[in-house]
Amino acid sequence: MGSRMTGVLVLASAIVFLAATAFSSEPPQEKKMKIYISVDMEGAAGVVTGDQLGASGFEYQRARDWLTREVLAAVNAAKEAGAAEVVVADSHGNAENLLIDMFPNDVRIVRGFPRRLEMMAGIDNSFDAVFLIGYHASTNNLRGTRAHTFSSAHLTRVSLNGVVVTEGAFNAAIAGHFGVPVAMISGDDAAVAEIQSVIGTVEAAVTKKTLGYHSAETLTPAASCDLIGKKAKAALGRLKDFKPYAIKAPVTIEIGFKNYRPVEVLSLLRGVERIDSHAIRYQAKDILEASDFVNFVTGYSITLEP
Repeated sequence: MGSRMTGVLVLASAIVFLAATAFSSEPPQEKKMKIYISVDMEGAAGVVTGDQLGASGFEYQRARDWLTREVLAAVNAAKEAGAAEVVVADSHGNAENLLIDMFPNDVRIVRGFPRRLEMMAGIDNSFDAVFLIGYHASTNNLRGTRAHTFSSAHLTRVSLNGVVVTEGAFNAAIAGHFGVPVAMISGDDAAVAEIQSVIGTVEAAVTKKTLGYHSAETLTPAASCDLIGKKAKAALGRLKDFKPYAIKAPVTIEIGFKNYRPVEVLSLLRGVERIDSHAIRYQAKDILEASDFVNFVTGYSITLEP
């Protein structure tokens, strides 16, 4: 009888211990919000010509500051809305435009080319949302300040599965591959309208009204920063409203060129079809392979050094 009672007491103690452990265990921690910010420059307030877009331009150093402050406005808004991690991809020109010493210590910055996924380098499925800052319209757009697609000097058109895309839509498709939605964009009115027509009506900060390829009616840099901050915070406040922009695989990419020789040479590659005198078609297994193809087409030269 005594041994039976002892066994009962041991069993009861074990049940009480397990119950106490279950009730006292820490609740599961909520996933920390993680934001990816891809940054171009043509769509920033005040930017209208090449004088602001490259190191030799007389106003480039000032434009770098304007752009950096726009990105900082998005970063700060994201952090105020609860973002624990922010990755910023400097993606214009040589990808060395942002004044990185102005950023908080916990922000990570992607710099330099070439790199896999180009303007979206480092994106993966751990992110909750993407912001596109300083973006511009496509080369097909009849409007748009500094409108182009990947290369203003060489390309006339880029389409995915028959849909003409901007750099913004292309990059949204890369994010969509990982299940990450674009939540906010900034740029001129033509760029915003064009990107939204493809990926949906995400939050948008219109930094300027385009008046032509080399002109715009622009917000001041400070006003643009205020607007970007408000739109970024609004986007994260309704994050569940946005869906990833996913391209159905396989992905057929068509690229039009201003000159015929690149088309002639690229058509020598296996899998590349020349569809007319100035355009090629390539079928990629997914948007990541399509991105690699664009990266090669726009970046390769036999004269590359070192």
